[in-house]
Amino acid sequence: MAIFITILSLLILVLLISWLRVNTFLAFVFVTLAVGLLIGLSPDTLLKSVQSGIGSTLGSLVSVIVLGSMLGKLVSVSGAAQQISNKIVQWVGVKHTRWAFMISGFIIGLPLFYAVGFMLLVPIAITVAYRNNLSAVYLSLPLLASLSVTQGYLPPHPAPLFLVHELKADMGLTLFYGIIISIPAILISGALYGSMFSHIKTKPNINFIAPTLDPKNLPSVFMSFLTILLPIFLIGSAAFIAPNLNDHSVIKGIISFLGDASISLLFTIVIALFSLGVLKKNGKDKLNGFFLDAIKDVSSIILIFGVAGALKQVLTDGGVTKEIAGYLIHSNINPYILGWGIAAIIRVCVGSSTVAGITTAGFMLPLMTGSLIEPNLMVLAIGSGSMMFSHFNDTGFWLFREYFQLSLKDTFKTWTMMDTLVSVTGLMGVLALSLFL
Repeated sequence: MAIFITILSLLILVLLISWLRVNTFLAFVFVTLAVGLLIGLSPDTLLKSVQSGIGSTLGSLVSVIVLGSMLGKLVSVSGAAQQISNKIVQWVGVKHTRWAFMISGFIIGLPLFYAVGFMLLVPIAITVAYRNNLSAVYLSLPLLASLSVTQGYLPPHPAPLFLVHELKADMGLTLFYGIIISIPAILISGALYGSMFSHIKTKPNINFIAPTLDPKNLPSVFMSFLTILLPIFLIGSAAFIAPNLNDHSVIKGIISFLGDASISLLFTIVIALFSLGVLKKNGKDKLNGFFLDAIKDVSSIILIFGVAGALKQVLTDGGVTKEIAGYLIHSNINPYILGWGIAAIIRVCVGSSTVAGITTAGFMLPLMTGSLIEPNLMVLAIGSGSMMFSHFNDTGFWLFREYFQLSLKDTFKTWTMMDTLVSVTGLMGVLALSLFL
């Protein structure tokens, strides 16, 4: 019954937003409260679930989104985005820009959380598309496919890292196998499928397109790239260097602190004020205006993120994920397909890839004990499933739609199908590798 109510609620959400044109935030609030009551949560429990969902979602994302938007604004108004976009096109040529962003997205996505990579790279991709009269969606899908793959498949991202620990997998082997299956997944979902949308000319959010400045007033190429790459270096150091240092080392503490996503962005903003010459060219009032504009640009996204998190929490507290897993866990399906399937259905119902991956681990762990199932491949199978069919209850769906200003139909055709291909091709890769391991 809970599954039926969940599906019905998602259909109602679609109708409210796309047909009745109800404000997205209000539509989420109405549907979340209705679903919670229908699946049996008491009013008090429902309100606590809503508050918990909003708090847990925004608690981990809001600072990253706001600080990422602020850094993006500084990169934009200083001319660094213009400098970077000019150089990218100059180095690889307009015809190969998609490939440059695809490779950059994979490299940058390894240490960065999805939201950070999105905030840093998508405004640059949008600017390149705008200046060269290209479709921003066409140019950006390979980049976003790379970010999605690293988020779902590869440690040290939260869900894969948790899965490696819980399923007793080997971090190095999981990363190695994950990179192997990442290549076809990105090529199919980003490069190949994304090539079908060169005709989508919908203009992205104008706030994320950098203004054209006089070349004489642009910061240097070195400083422009340094500003963008600094948070990547800091977060990457915390992910790959800090774990190999002595636990009581002062250096480890400093690296771990600076490698936090929010701290790295805050530190980079301070550096950018000087490195990009923004502080020198603009007074305090003007800078405060830039930051206020940056917050306004993402305020609607933050609200939608919060209520999407509330819906996710209500479905989780209502037992939807356990009911789904209960139907599948006793079947005689290939274990990798089973792990993928449980994660995929939980992802579709609750929206969060991290929740889907972590929840599935608990159901698959008993099957792993004493079996010949390859734990490294199971991590990747579950991670692939956790990327399945992103839609209304996924914050990434709304982030993409708001930045690229697409209709719901085009968002499903591009973003949702791209993530679905990431999920399916990941499973195909795991099954192929299982034949040799």
